[in-house]
Amino acid sequence: MTAPAYIVVEMNITDPERYKEYMAKAPACVKAFGGEYLVRGGKKETLEGDWQPHRVAMLRFPSYEKAKAFYEDGPYAEVRKLRAGTTEYFNMVLVEGVEAPV
Repeated sequence: MTAPAYIVVEMNITDPERYKEYMAKAPACVKAFGGEYLVRGGKKETLEGDWQPHRVAMLRFPSYEKAKAFYEDGPYAEVRKLRAGTTEYFNMVLVEGVEAPV
């Protein structure tokens, strides 16, 4: 069994109207590589430390390779251009998950 992979994003959207176009097109790119959104904004609070993200998103993919392909090889390369100039920052990290016990 292959371990899933997760993309975690923190961002501060500064132009919500223009960002809506990116938000409308990104889900199809995620789905095309077997991914799904686990978190896309919503209520949040810091439980420990001083991390204060404005907005958080988390995506799950069936494997690290699928997540990399989503980011590097697919239509997302064009879609992410839509968010240029719409955020103060957009930090994204890819991390391999653990295999579920059998």
